[in-house]
Amino acid sequence: MDLSRYNTEKVLIAGITPYFLEKGNFWFEENLDKILKTRKTQAFFEDNTLYLDKNRKENMSEILRKLDEMGYEKVMEVSEPGEFSQRGGIIDVFPINLSYAIRFEFLGNKIENIERLPIEIKDEKSAKDFLKKKLKSQKVFSDLKGIKPGDYLVHLDHGIGMYKGQEIIGGNKYYQIQYAADDKLYVPLGLERKLSRYIGFVDPKISRLGSSLWQRTKKKIKEEAEKLAKELLEIYARRKISDRAPYLTDEEIQKELTGTFKYLETPDQSQAIEDIKKDMETPEPMDRIVCGDVGFGKTEVALRAMIKAAASGKQTALLCPTTILANQHFQNFKERLKNLPVKVAMLSRFQTKKEQLKTIGELKAGAIDVLIGTHRILSKDVEFKDLGLLVIDDEQKFGVKQKEKFKKIRTSLDVLSLSATPIPRTLYMALSSLKKISLIQTPPEGRLPIKTFVLPFKPEVIKESIKDEIKRGGQVYFLYNRVETIEKAKNFLQKLLPKATYGIAHGRLKEKELIKVMTDFQNKKIDVLVATTIIESGLDMPNVNTLIVADATRLGLSQAYQIRGRIGRSDTQAFSYFLYPKRLSILAKKRLNALKESEELGSGYKIALKDLEIRGAGNILGKEQSGNINQVGLNLYCQILSETIEKLKKS
Repeated sequence: MDLSRYNTEKVLIAGITPYFLEKGNFWFEENLDKILKTRKTQAFFEDNTLYLDKNRKENMSEILRKLDEMGYEKVMEVSEPGEFSQRGGIIDVFPINLSYAIRFEFLGNKIENIERLPIEIKDEKSAKDFLKKKLKSQKVFSDLKGIKPGDYLVHLDHGIGMYKGQEIIGGNKYYQIQYAADDKLYVPLGLERKLSRYIGFVDPKISRLGSSLWQRTKKKIKEEAEKLAKELLEIYARRKISDRAPYLTDEEIQKELTGTFKYLETPDQSQAIEDIKKDMETPEPMDRIVCGDVGFGKTEVALRAMIKAAASGKQTALLCPTTILANQHFQNFKERLKNLPVKVAMLSRFQTKKEQLKTIGELKAGAIDVLIGTHRILSKDVEFKDLGLLVIDDEQKFGVKQKEKFKKIRTSLDVLSLSATPIPRTLYMALSSLKKISLIQTPPEGRLPIKTFVLPFKPEVIKESIKDEIKRGGQVYFLYNRVETIEKAKNFLQKLLPKATYGIAHGRLKEKELIKVMTDFQNKKIDVLVATTIIESGLDMPNVNTLIVADATRLGLSQAYQIRGRIGRSDTQAFSYFLYPKRLSILAKKRLNALKESEELGSGYKIALKDLEIRGAGNILGKEQSGNINQVGLNLYCQILSETIEKLKKS
């Protein structure tokens, strides 16, 4: 039957409310007269229904406004219940109370024709359930808490504008949003679910009201989100199919390891350890990500998981982005596991060929339980006898080839990823039904916030801060990010304080030299380490409690925040000095002020609204998604992704 010319005279359109979503389509047909009568006396029915009659005059812009206020989403082309589109004098709507879409053709202020479109739903209950979830997800991803005039807001149907504050019109309160060409949009309080705070890498391009560009952008983003969701679901489905024997619950070895931990686990750490334990004791391979601020104990969580695997007779590997970090983890693990029946080894290009071959041979024979190394672990000549668990430290720092290998590994092996970049709450919500995520947000007991000073570059400030740190038995990072003149920086410091001992660390040093400098620094043979941003990579030096950044304007906000997290890793008060040249750009000033304002522990979440969270989203979703995030803002992108995942899981 050709439905394209199926004409009708009158149509009721019900608003997207929990009350109406509970009703079946037949209920609306059965109670049509009652609904029309009640519309005249009850505000709820008046506000949340639209009754269009072919024979009555209707203002097209008023209908569009009403559809918007009833919660319908404006799209390029209607395909799902709860959507509407408009081009020229045509409005297409897919009412939630019908199983098909409707087209309204206008001639001036009169509906000339109403026809049924060949777009239908087959399962009414499934469509209503999806809409209920969509309604909830809109509320979750909206998050307007603490919104201030001047902040950017994203309207689901109209795009990105600037929030100007609240305004009372005719006794009702509205959010006022300014768009390009000085257009203003007034969104009634109560319709917050259509709004979300804009978070992106860049200041966004303000949309034009009434332009079709926003609908086209949204359509493209939905298509990209679908590709990503399909990829995630594919990995998820493959993991579901491949079973492995659950790991043993060897409490004895776990108790011994826990006893060597010098600190008290934070509640978040304990929860993450428990989550991983449950994952490992089921037959489905684990793929979990542990996100936490720098120095909040992710490595300890990984170590417990690795020993659980070793206790079950499986080999386990920790993959690090740099040799220097691999070496530090190796030294720490060796110390922690010295009294346990577990053999730990390291594999990196820092070792001689002979040492590497010996390790590879032992690995193949099953004589090594725990291997720590760089991407050398992924080389073709490296074979494990029985690898069970792979831990990836800072996955975003690995290249495309390595990441492709990780994807294949994920379908059969247990994989635990560690990320120092806080994951945005909205992204967590979007991915939680697919990805297993543990958040570590509470600082270790006794940890103190780092006192932060933003000051002009002055030799006396540098001299006094180094002198004070050495006096209390501590050490200093002096961050100087230019390799070509780093020797001059060291000479400058030696003239300031000749009695202190100095070392230099940067990425162009030969690996053996770099490891020696870092080992000497760890063993307190060096007071001040003059280094580039190489110190950003997860180094744990509890005795280093002063950081001096020679030119803070050269660092991005998130990088400065990550580097500051390299100090203050004990219960000693730490100090960071971000110095700047005499001339300071407005942007650099903003960045440094943000850093100063977010001294409190775990404030990666606060500082990240502009920078860190987006980087976190890029890390977890892949860099190619960053452009999509910029176009619609992180919160709306996550909402779209969440809804796409739900839809695909149902199909």
